[in-house]
Amino acid sequence: MSNPPLLVIAAGGTGGHMFPAQALAEVMLARGWRVKLSTDARGARYTSGFPDAVEIEQIASATFARGGLLAKALVPMRILSGTLSAAMRMMRDKPSAVIGFGGYPSIPALGASWMLRLPRMIHEQNGVLGRVNEIFSKRVDAVACGTWPTTLPEGVEAFHVGNPVRASVLERAGAAYIAPGDYPMEVLVMGGSQGARILSDVIPPAIAALPMEMLRNIRVSHQAREEDGTRVAQYYAENGINADVQPFFHDVPRRMSEAQLVISRSGASSIADLTVIGRPSILIPFAAAAGDHQVANGHGLVEAEAAIMIREDAANPETLTEHIEMILSDGAAALTMANKALSLGKPEAAETLADMVQNLTLKEPS
Repeated sequence: MSNPPLLVIAAGGTGGHMFPAQALAEVMLARGWRVKLSTDARGARYTSGFPDAVEIEQIASATFARGGLLAKALVPMRILSGTLSAAMRMMRDKPSAVIGFGGYPSIPALGASWMLRLPRMIHEQNGVLGRVNEIFSKRVDAVACGTWPTTLPEGVEAFHVGNPVRASVLERAGAAYIAPGDYPMEVLVMGGSQGARILSDVIPPAIAALPMEMLRNIRVSHQAREEDGTRVAQYYAENGINADVQPFFHDVPRRMSEAQLVISRSGASSIADLTVIGRPSILIPFAAAAGDHQVANGHGLVEAEAAIMIREDAANPETLTEHIEMILSDGAAALTMANKALSLGKPEAAETLADMVQNLTLKEPS
């Protein structure tokens, strides 16, 4: 009896790369495939949610964006070493397809699949291709995009499949929205998978400045970096605000489905979750995001009037208080925002991407 086909998924760096990779892994396993994740030590920190059946393979990679002169000088050698190691493993394992989700940890597997002429593709989550995906966009058999439109290099065609969401998000897809009113309300504050200092600086005082008749009903779930957590929790406590402050929420789908308002960075996975579950949001894009891609990610939600976007340089407590109060004081408008967010969702994205992966195996190697 022959072994089931093997898919190698290459991803790493942040939850933005790893969450859609996890979603695809879940679907491919359900379709009878074997799945291996190729990442590095940094990416391996985000693998706890992957199914146990996924083999986690750590391969050396590196980036010019970190470290001193010596570290940067060693980058090419680390990448070459990782690529050769990945190629040797692929010659042994004979994967049927390879897909990269971006981030420098995906370089070795994508480089090896190109060298060996294996069926290969990339998925770009953001509205602007990341550096690694831009490099490989002309060296793969297919390009899938999570955000549309996505800025692409000249001559590159792509398919808009949406951003795959994990099974735990799909379980909450279209969950009934309880519009805000004079009763307990949940506010979820997320700064991406690694937190965001500016949200910890401006959101607590913005919430504390809300009218008391509104504030007494509010419970906050606030994701804060480890170094910010104590002061954020203390600020909420000193102002009598019921808040749960943690560096990482493992139950974001539940918290989001129970929220009347989400305040978030506009990372691709966060946008996908917001549209699949359907919640009104205030988006504060990461100003230093490459190519300003977080602004591009949130554009569709803002254009559909499902979200309010506030640039970092305008994100002060006074402005945030005004927008939070506006949404939480108008239940009908908040419900409309939730429904418009839901209309943009692509809960089928993981299945569509899985179809593309399987179609790759029918093509001649290139």
